[in-house]
Amino acid sequence: MTRSQGAGTLDPGAPVPRNDASPTRKPPTDGPPQARSRTARRGHGHPWLTLVAVALGVMMVGLDATVVTIANPAIAADLGASLSGLQWVTNAYLLALAVALIPAGKIADRFGRRRTFLAGVVGFAAASVLIGLSGGLGSVIFWRVVQGFAGALLQPASLAILRNTFPAERLNTAIGVWGSTLGVSIAGGPIVAGLLVEHATWESVFFLNAPLGLVALLVGLWVIRESRDEEAAGSFDLPGVALLSGALFALVWGLIKAGEAGFTDTVPLVSFAASAVLFPAFVWNELRVERPLLPLGLFRSVSLSAATGLIVLGFFAMFGTIFFITLYLQQVHGMSPVDAGVRMLPMTAVFIVASPVAGALTSRFGPRVPLMIGMAFTAAALFGLSRIGVEAPYVQLWPWFVLLGTAFGMVIVAGTEAIVGNAPAHLAGVAGGLQQTAAQVGGVLGTSVLGVLLSTRVSDVLFGRLTDAGVPGGAARQLSGQEGIVSQGVAPVPPGTPAPAAESITTGSHLAFMDGFQTSLTVAAAVAAAAIFAALLVRRGTSPVDGAAAV
Repeated sequence: MTRSQGAGTLDPGAPVPRNDASPTRKPPTDGPPQARSRTARRGHGHPWLTLVAVALGVMMVGLDATVVTIANPAIAADLGASLSGLQWVTNAYLLALAVALIPAGKIADRFGRRRTFLAGVVGFAAASVLIGLSGGLGSVIFWRVVQGFAGALLQPASLAILRNTFPAERLNTAIGVWGSTLGVSIAGGPIVAGLLVEHATWESVFFLNAPLGLVALLVGLWVIRESRDEEAAGSFDLPGVALLSGALFALVWGLIKAGEAGFTDTVPLVSFAASAVLFPAFVWNELRVERPLLPLGLFRSVSLSAATGLIVLGFFAMFGTIFFITLYLQQVHGMSPVDAGVRMLPMTAVFIVASPVAGALTSRFGPRVPLMIGMAFTAAALFGLSRIGVEAPYVQLWPWFVLLGTAFGMVIVAGTEAIVGNAPAHLAGVAGGLQQTAAQVGGVLGTSVLGVLLSTRVSDVLFGRLTDAGVPGGAARQLSGQEGIVSQGVAPVPPGTPAPAAESITTGSHLAFMDGFQTSLTVAAAVAAAAIFAALLVRRGTSPVDGAAAV
C-alpha cells in the first residue's frame, strides 16, 4: 500500500482530524539514511528479534500480576500488615498504572517508543528490587506506586513498537506471540512465587524481575528500532494530562473504595461525582487544543470504540472471576498457594496456546469472529462455574478453566488488534495506552462490582446458612457481623470452639460464600453474553503501518 492509500484512516467515511494525521508524514526512522547506513548493526530493527525484546519486558509485568497475590500472606505476616494495608500493596500499583497509561502512550509517541520502553524496563526492575529491600509496609506500597508508573511506560510502548515494526499482514501473529508471552508469565507466576515463598523469602519474588529486566534492556538496546510521531513535537497537552489523570484516579479510587465499603459509601460517591465532572472537562479540553493527549477522532472508528468496550467487559468478567476462584481454591478447599497455582494451570496455560490461535483467526477472519467466540466461551464458562458447590471435585472445575483460558486468549489478542490496528500508526502509543487502560479499569471494575455483589449476598444469607448448619441462633447472630471475613471464604471460628461447633460454623460460612460466589459469576456470565453483540460492531483494522520492516 502506498502512502496515499488512506494513511491513518480509522474507518471508511470517518476522516481523522487534521491534527491527528498528515498526508506528508514521514515514516518513523532512526535518523537520516546516510547515518543509518553507517550505524546499521546486525539484527537492528529485525521484527522477530524486536518481538523477543518486547516479550521479555512484558514477561516482568505478567509475572508481577500473579506473584504478588501469592506473596501477600507472607508479606502480611512479616510486616504486620492489616487487611486494608495488604490490599493497597495491589491497589497502589493498579491505581498508578491506570492513571498513567494513556499519558505514557503519548510520551512514547512523542519522545520515542524504544526510549520509553527501555525506561519502563529499567524502572520496573529497579522498583521491584527496592520493594524486596523495603523494611516496612509503607515502603513496599511506595515502590509499588513507582512500579505502576514504570509499567505504564513499558506496556503501551511495547504494543506501539510492534505496531511500527511489523507490517499489517504480520501484526496479528506478533500480537498473538506477545499475548502468549503474557500467558506464560501469568501461568508460571503462582507456581514460581509459591516455591520461592515456601523455600526462600517473599522478597525473592520481587528480585526475580532484576535478571529479566537486565536481559530485556540489553536485547532491547541492540535490536529495537526507534520510532515516534514526527508531528508530536511542540507543546505537550498538560491540562489534558491533569484532567484525564484526575478523572481516572477518581474513577479507580472510587471503585477500590467501593470494593471495601460498598457503592453507597461517601468516599465512592464523591469519587464518582468528581470523575463525572472531570471526564467531560477532559473531552472539552481535547476538542479545543491543537495537539490533544487523546485525539478524540480515534473514537470515530466504531470498531476501535467497540473493541475498547469489549476489553473492559472481558477483563471485568475474567479478572473478577479469577480473583474469586483463587479464594475458592485456597480458602474453601484449603489448598496451598502452589497447589492452587497448579490447579489453575488449565486456565492460565491454555492461554499460551489460545493467543497465537486467536492471532491466526484474526488474520483470516478479522477480530470480530474471535471476539464473538471469546465472549461466548466466557459466558459459558462462568455460567458453568456458577453452578459448582462447596465440595466440587476438580473434574467439575478444569473443563471450565480450559474454556475460560481459551476465551481470554481470544479476547485479549483480537481486542488488542482491533484497537491498535484501527488507530493510525503514528498514534500507536496512544492506542496501546488506551488498550491497557481499558484492561486495568475493567479488571478493577470486575473485582469491585463482583466483590460488592458477593459480600452483599453473603450478608443476606449468612445467618440462615449458619443456623441451617446447626449453629445456635444467638451464636449465629454474633457471627453474622463477620460477613467481611466470610466473603473471603474464611470461616470465622472463634479460638477454643469445640470441633462439632467449628464444623457447623465452617459449613455454614462456606455455603454463604458459595451463594455469593454463584451470584457474582452469574452476573459476570450475563455481562459476557451481552458483550457478544458488541463484537458484531468490530471490523478488521484498516490503517497501514508506516515504516514497518519487511518480514
